[in-house]
Amino acid sequence: MLTILGFAMIATFLVLIMMKKMSPIAALVLIPALFCVFVGKGAKLGDYVIDGVTSLAPTAAMLMFAIVYFGVMIDVGLFDPIVRGILKFAKADPMRIVVGTAILAAIVSLDGDGSTTFMITVSAMYPLYKRLKMSLVVMTGVAAMANGVMNTLPWGGPTARAATALKLDASDIFVPMIPALAVGLLGVFVLSYVLGMRERKRLGVLTLNEVLVDEKVEETETVLVGAGSGASGPGKAATATGGSGSGTDADAEDDEAGDAQRFQVLDPSRPTLRPKLYWFNALLTVTLLTAMIMEWLPIPVLFLLGAALALTVNFPHIPDQKARLAAHADNVLNVSGMVFAAAVFTGVLQGTGMVDHMARWMVDVIPEGMGPHMALVTGILSLPLTYFMSNDGFYFGVLPVLAEAGAAHGVSPLEMARASLVGQPLHMSSPLVPAVYVLVGMAKVEFGDHTKFVVKWAALTCLLILGAGIVFGII
Repeated sequence: MLTILGFAMIATFLVLIMMKKMSPIAALVLIPALFCVFVGKGAKLGDYVIDGVTSLAPTAAMLMFAIVYFGVMIDVGLFDPIVRGILKFAKADPMRIVVGTAILAAIVSLDGDGSTTFMITVSAMYPLYKRLKMSLVVMTGVAAMANGVMNTLPWGGPTARAATALKLDASDIFVPMIPALAVGLLGVFVLSYVLGMRERKRLGVLTLNEVLVDEKVEETETVLVGAGSGASGPGKAATATGGSGSGTDADAEDDEAGDAQRFQVLDPSRPTLRPKLYWFNALLTVTLLTAMIMEWLPIPVLFLLGAALALTVNFPHIPDQKARLAAHADNVLNVSGMVFAAAVFTGVLQGTGMVDHMARWMVDVIPEGMGPHMALVTGILSLPLTYFMSNDGFYFGVLPVLAEAGAAHGVSPLEMARASLVGQPLHMSSPLVPAVYVLVGMAKVEFGDHTKFVVKWAALTCLLILGAGIVFGII
């Protein structure tokens, strides 16, 4: 019964948010609360929620201060050279911009933290997508898949969990998987090329000068006029303004007014720029990322210290600091609120025992004849299981059971551990992953829209990694 209710709860949540019948925050809170009552454990709802909030509180704190930190870095112009460098590479070509998004997300993912990756990637690429009226779900989908592949790095989380759960060395799991993961990453780049070609066909290719914001240009340039079903909706004319100019299309003007601060990342004359402190900010960011990788301090503490230092040095006057905090308060509230709402969902799933029953059911339905092929089965199961439950639930709850079944048929724990990493490109878009709310929140994309777009492509990437692993004899 718990198994059925667990799957029903997840399905109800996904259907309602994809049909936009409820907001993600409301769905994450109300649906598990309702199912908790159905299970007959409504009296313990408070305990489950508190347990969930307690477990995710460090993540929420990390996201809050990380958003403030990277928001300040955007304000002071740390990422402006990246944006302009990608612009020069892309030449306002939608295909190159989508490929650039995948490359940037993959590179930044080396720090092992999905939230940081999405904040930097969206901050750099968002203005380009908006200026060219490109589909924002393409940006979020490509970034999530690239990060999902790179999330398998030993310090990224899944590999370490698999190693811990099966008492293996992380390097023994990861290093042989590199060829298969490289194929998966190449697949993401190829997919980004295909999606970019679609955007190019829909929008055309512009010149660089039509996209770059120049405060000296006073007149309005119409850079795109067109139809399409991109993020801005069908049939809207797109306008770009130079400096303080205003668009000629009312809808586009309203959109740009709402995103004015985001576009300022390309404005070389904004008052928050700190060119004299550029190398200090760059060194501070590199030091912060290094400290994360080396685990000198817990990540929430690092971002708390980094945000405080960045604010103090770049904006020594209290009113300026308050202004920067107020400027990023919207993102902080949305993302942290989503994390705490997700804590209700995960708390009920785990507290009621739904996760355990779902895992046992998945293991029990595996035919006996599939025993010698348990690595392949594990790779396939990693797609839905890491999507519908947390990495902790899968790697510490399900993988040991699967590995034990595999061992009975001569399948080594190393093969099982490698196969368990296959589902990560899809996992990064799971509603149970806090980082995905950073991605969709900063990109101003509905979670349901992101889900409908990315699931099929992420699943294809996972299967590509699995196929490569089998061909190379890794899995």
